[in-house]
Amino acid sequence: MPRIKVVVLSDEQRQALEKGALYHAAPSFRLRCQAILLKSQLDAPRTSAQIASELGCCTMSVNDWVARFEAQGIAGLSVKAGRGRRGILQADDLDAVKAAVAKNRQQLRLAKAELEEQLGREFGLLTLKRYLKKTVALAQVCAIQTPATGSCWQAEPGRVRRQGGSTV
Repeated sequence: MPRIKVVVLSDEQRQALEKGALYHAAPSFRLRCQAILLKSQLDAPRTSAQIASELGCCTMSVNDWVARFEAQGIAGLSVKAGRGRRGILQADDLDAVKAAVAKNRQQLRLAKAELEEQLGREFGLLTLKRYLKKTVALAQVCAIQTPATGSCWQAEPGRVRRQGGSTV
């Protein structure tokens, strides 16, 4: 029979974990809080394998979360900054991208080739399009004149506003 480790929680820790399991924005944090709460049940102790099968993760993950919780508390359950893959095109590449696209406005393939040579990195055409859509379009505030009504519209990051204040 496997040894069952039970996590002993104070009332404050239990309340914080219950709140995190129900209301936290990140699904991964909610899952980790649920795992710790399940490991802390004294009336029906469960193995890490039982909790892992119930939550849909692996046994090693449950054991790692328990160890991080015991070492760092509830802060150990959150995802640390800097995790994940960095994008190929960064914010500091914005000036080079703007210059290359302005030079080859109708042919993004030429702009891509110029950027690859200038930055020393290879990337796909879709990567450049996504970068332009997310970064350049959000960074610029442009005025658009609609021909039908003659009214002026302003596009700002996250919303389009009609001149005069009403938001669409």
